Amino acid sequence: MREAHLPTQQSQAEEEARLPPPHAHARRTRGHPRPPAARAQAPQRLTWRIRDRATFQALAGARRVRRGPIWLRHVPHERATRARVAYAIGRGVGTAVTRNRLRRRLRAIVASAEAAGALAPGAYVIGVTAEAPAMTYADLERAVSGLLDSVREATP
Repeated sequence: MREAHLPTQQSQAEEEARLPPPHAHARRTRGHPRPPAARAQAPQRLTWRIRDRATFQALAGARRVRRGPIWLRHVPHERATRARVAYAIGRGVGTAVTRNRLRRRLRAIVASAEAAGALAPGAYVIGVTAEAPAMTYADLERAVSGLLDSVREATP
């Protein structure tokens, strides 16, 4: 077995790294101003959320249209310039992960319908039953677009 020849002398010392001196206090005090965090630009929203109680009460009294495990209620507004959408996904549908995944899918479907002009201004609530998580995205899209078409045909 051969051994490698290594010199016993160490290499020449290099210049010390220039580091700033430590601050007097390693931790920040309470209320110390921090620079604002960098955030991405907010996306342009085509649909808006429903927040006022009067709209929810009007939707509760609206006619319910159902297509499979998806249902929809719509209240038209003459003064509205955009569609306002709420989602009714109860705990009986599944775990929080399942409900959130389903809500994200429904939001994507509604956003594409809004971009295509299939969503009239007004307030909508879209709800699901326990069978909805088993549906594929294409089935969900067909059901929601069918509901939106029936609402569009019913409104003058």
